[in-house]
Amino acid sequence: MTKNSVLIIQNTLVSEDLAQIKFACNCNLCLGQCCVEGDAGAPLNDDEITQITAHIEHIKPFMSKQGIDAINVQGIFAYDVEGIKGTPLIDGRECAFVVYKKGITFCSIELAFNNKKVKLQKPASCHLYPVRITDYSDFVAINYHKWSICKTALKNGIESNIYLYQYLKIPLINKFGEEWYNELVMLADHLHQKDQ
Repeated sequence: MTKNSVLIIQNTLVSEDLAQIKFACNCNLCLGQCCVEGDAGAPLNDDEITQITAHIEHIKPFMSKQGIDAINVQGIFAYDVEGIKGTPLIDGRECAFVVYKKGITFCSIELAFNNKKVKLQKPASCHLYPVRITDYSDFVAINYHKWSICKTALKNGIESNIYLYQYLKIPLINKFGEEWYNELVMLADHLHQKDQ
């Protein structure tokens, strides 16, 4: 059901933005700036920290020298100003796991995954971006994070006619399950029918 611009699915409150905003990354245009800009690294949960720690030697061959130096000094994770664990940064800028290819950012964890070296594709907070997830005691809030560097993704989403929830299908299923995602699709379809 819907309530105050929120879709309620199981124990999650999902912003209607996921069903109403059209969005599809085009890294050839934005160059993956979400991995560089900002004042903190990508949030990490404890399971992700455990997996990265256990397989860091398999990830390092895909990392930059600066990234390896950063984790050697700071560790696998660092705390931001709010005390949230996240990836360390290189000189306060890009994520330590960023590598550049032809000026475009790539995730060294994902490169290791693609080469079957690790089972973690990338941190969920990265895979789900621009969606942000906040855990509360009784529910989980799922919101769209608006950022000016993603304006090319908004344009590409409109041109491709892809809604945000469709673009993030795989990471949303990975996080919440297929049954949850199918309910989101049903509620999104209902919203679109109402708007016609």
